[in-house]
Amino acid sequence: MRIGAALAGVLLVLLGVTSASATVRISEDRGGRIVSYLYKFAMIRASGERVVIDGTCASACTMILGTVPRDHICVTPRASLGFHAAWEYGAAGRPVASRGGTQFLLQTYPPEIRRWISRHGGLTPHMLILRGRELAAMYPPCS
Repeated sequence: MRIGAALAGVLLVLLGVTSASATVRISEDRGGRIVSYLYKFAMIRASGERVVIDGTCASACTMILGTVPRDHICVTPRASLGFHAAWEYGAAGRPVASRGGTQFLLQTYPPEIRRWISRHGGLTPHMLILRGRELAAMYPPCS
């Protein structure tokens, strides 16, 4: 996110002004640091913006499902959500699973997403992909 956009989001929150007609489009977002996404999605939630998932939303990006109200999210036929266990860099500089981070991720998801993840083996280092009819049954299509 650019600094200008972040400042604008902070100002909207501080001023109590919403931009409910604005839309955020997510496409080809492979995720990143959990903390960065929590901040970004808190700004989207506070602004009242609608979210269109129109492509890949993976890893930390999927936290949007638990931070932005469901009635502000829609999916296109191209949408796909990718879930995996959280990780961090270990002492040797190699990625290692983060039990606490993974638990945090699970807690951010709505119950239907947690059930879907559980039915598909839980969060592991391997990516679980939710798309197509299964995703469309959980989230409304974008109009």
